[in-house]
Amino acid sequence: MAEVGIREIETSFGDTPVLKNVSLDIQDREFMTLVGPSGCGKSTLLRIIAGLERQNSGSILVGGANVDRLRPRRRDVAMVFQSYALYPHLTVFQNIAVPLRMRRTTTLQRLPLAGGLMPGSAAIRKSIEADVLRIARSLDIEALLNRKPGQLSGGQRQRVALGRAMVRNPQVFLMDEPLSNLDAKLRVHMRTEIAHLHRQLATTFVYVTHDQAEAMTMSDRLAVMMDGDILQVASPDEVYRNPKDIRVAEFIGSPKINVMPGAVRGDGLVELLGRPLALRAPSARGGPVDVGLRPEHMRLVPSGEGAIAGRVVHRENLGSELLIHVGVEALTDPVVVRGDPENADRILRDAEVGLQTPPEKALVFSAEGARLATEIEPQLAKVAHG
Repeated sequence: MAEVGIREIETSFGDTPVLKNVSLDIQDREFMTLVGPSGCGKSTLLRIIAGLERQNSGSILVGGANVDRLRPRRRDVAMVFQSYALYPHLTVFQNIAVPLRMRRTTTLQRLPLAGGLMPGSAAIRKSIEADVLRIARSLDIEALLNRKPGQLSGGQRQRVALGRAMVRNPQVFLMDEPLSNLDAKLRVHMRTEIAHLHRQLATTFVYVTHDQAEAMTMSDRLAVMMDGDILQVASPDEVYRNPKDIRVAEFIGSPKINVMPGAVRGDGLVELLGRPLALRAPSARGGPVDVGLRPEHMRLVPSGEGAIAGRVVHRENLGSELLIHVGVEALTDPVVVRGDPENADRILRDAEVGLQTPPEKALVFSAEGARLATEIEPQLAKVAHG
């Protein structure tokens, strides 16, 4: 079993806290992604799991065993770095073989000339060669084994780095932004390959990225991190549809969620820009709130009709989707609405429009940023839906 247990990890750089009492359980064979903006502590946490950095307090468990006192190579985890960390003077074959040579041969057997004459050396060399060839075939890099890293493309170097990790047959794979150095087209291709590799190996992956597209498309679960804390752990769909904190709602989703000022009245009714929203927040005691609405959950209607008044300030026709930016007098930033590209020619810049907001799709957050439980107000909802 290859569960990873993170127990109350705290660490700091000097007087600056980096991780604040972080705990997380990663299941056997799970693809867990640590996602968040740069500087949130996700790479530091990954390096602590690998044993490359020491925490100030807390514990790391791999397969149920505490590994805090074990050196990195004794933890049975393999790390793939952002920079690939390949030896430039070695061939692809030699790069992949390095972990096996270090594990299976003695210091004397690794000597350039005399090592080959030591008892058992020939059999060990054959076993290493067989394992390297097996991994190279699975990654489709067998034809590259005699090349050096400088002769490879970014995608090929990434596969070699993966091969060097795979050949060790570790309990856990740790990946620190492994696609960040690739161009956009290759990143999409490698996302698919890494997801396929996870299914093929049937082992535990812990993946770090600031790219939400990577996090959303590959993961079983996400741990959304900010400022050294884990804000939410859930499936990608749950994090997108049911964020527990306004910072999660704003980070996950492209284009970004629309956040507008609202209020909860004394009777619990939610208002948006001064208008009743057919939504009640029973646990709130009144006062200002933020109301979040995803671009796909907003609708353009003719100006008037009881809708929020706005003006089209910009259009982005991306072919597969149309993004309409609507300026609203009470707001600093325009509201983004996802529309039908077929209607692009009918929506003119500077046109006066109305915005309708389905109450059941609204996400309401307290002044402190915590998600508030809400329920539909039936009578007002009937009026809103006309």
